[in-house]
This record gives sequence, structure tokens and C-alpha cells, in this order.
Amino acid sequence: MSAEQNVDKMQEVVDHITHHVLDGHAWSIGPLHLDFAGANLPPWFKLSGLMGIFAAGLLCWLYCKVYDQKARVPRGITNFLESVVVFVRDDISIANLGKADGRQYAWLFLTQFTLILTLNLMGLIPVFTTATASLGVTGAFAFTTFAAMLYLGIERFGFLGFLKNFVPHGIPVPVLILLVPIEIAGVFIKAIVLSIRLFANMLAGHIVLFAMTGLIVIYGAPALPAIFGGLFVYFLEILVAFLQAYIFTMLSAIFVGQVLHPEH
Repeated sequence: MSAEQNVDKMQEVVDHITHHVLDGHAWSIGPLHLDFAGANLPPWFKLSGLMGIFAAGLLCWLYCKVYDQKARVPRGITNFLESVVVFVRDDISIANLGKADGRQYAWLFLTQFTLILTLNLMGLIPVFTTATASLGVTGAFAFTTFAAMLYLGIERFGFLGFLKNFVPHGIPVPVLILLVPIEIAGVFIKAIVLSIRLFANMLAGHIVLFAMTGLIVIYGAPALPAIFGGLFVYFLEILVAFLQAYIFTMLSAIFVGQVLHPEH
């Protein structure tokens, strides 16, 4: 293969990677190419938004249609869906918010966990794009945690009481002048860290995966051993999809629990 052909192949691989992991307005499914940039949609509506609609629709279908509420003994997909609910409620929500608050706000963390996990796994299917590799998407998820921290904290303690929780007891006033702004800024920093952590992990993993498969596309048979590395990374990405959904939801529950129970 000539140098020019190599360059063309490399450009094709780069274009495919950027299309899959970066947000845009075009969606390719085999020979079908959909470009909804001029479809009178809001400018913020991109592929990540379309993936979000698919994921939300899939989850609504699973929990509203497939899930058998009348079954005395859950089986099959019903048992799996119920296990997810129990896991998030008991091991994430109640574990970090206490029994009363954990049961009351389990819906928030269940929504985060199932939606993030679905988007992560959809990103491993070639015809879909990786919505959670978009900082806008992960930022939106982090904003739900940030909004919950503010709303639930103010609802429980009142506005002044909520602010008072940022003032540690027994600390000299000169130290408080420096410490209180840092404590308040910490609320914003926690949300920012949540969004960047999920975004960076999903983006990096997919770039590595496509880079390995790209070697085969560019160099052909001599690069076939890279397929084993690609398979390893692919299965690792499945694990990462579950792990990152769990970590995001767990940290969200911890942050909300710290606001609702500042004494701890």
C-alpha cells in the first residue's frame, strides 16, 4: 500500500473515531447517512440528545411494559430489573442517605444509574455514538446532583440554615474567612469533578479501542494481532460502563447525603 493510500485510510479511521466519540448533528448507519442539522431542531440538539431519547425510551419500555408487576416470583428480565432497583436503593441510596431519605430519593439515583449505564453500553454498539463521551451530557447529569444538593439542603434547613452548615464549629474567625468560601466552592467543584470523571473515562476508553481497530484497517494483515488487544479493551469497556455508572451514582449519593446529614 502506498503512502498516499495509508494517509487516506488513516483519515477514514480518524473521521470514524471523531464521529463516534464526538458530538455532532450527523448519524451514519451503514449506507444510510442522516444529517438533522437543518431539520429545524434546536441548535443544542445533537447526537447525544438523540441517544438520550433512545436510552430513555428503552428504559421506559423495559420498566413500564416488559417488567411484570403482577409476578409473585420475579423471573427473567423482571428479576434483573428488580435486582437493579434493589441494588441502587439499598447499596447506594439508603447506604449514604439513611433509611428514610434513602427510600424517598432512591428514584433520583436509580434514574442516574440506569440512564448512564444504558448510554455507556449503547456507546459500545457500532451504529450508536457515545453520548457519555460528551461533556455536555455528563455535565447535565452532574447538574442533577448539584440541583439536588441545593434544593434538598435548602428545603430541609432553610436558606440561612443551609449556609450555616458551611461554617464548621469551633474554628477561629480568621480561619473561617478562608475556610467558608472553600466549603461553598466545594459544592460546585464536586459537580464539576463528577462530569469530568465520567466524560474522561468514556472518551479515553473508546479512543484506545478505535485506535487498535484502526491499526488493522490501515495496515491490514500485519496488524491482525492488534485484534486481541482490541477484544481485551472492548470487554474491559463493558466493565468500565458498569463501573462508571456505579461510581457516578455512588458519589452523587455521598454528596447529597453530606448535605442532608452535615453532622456526619
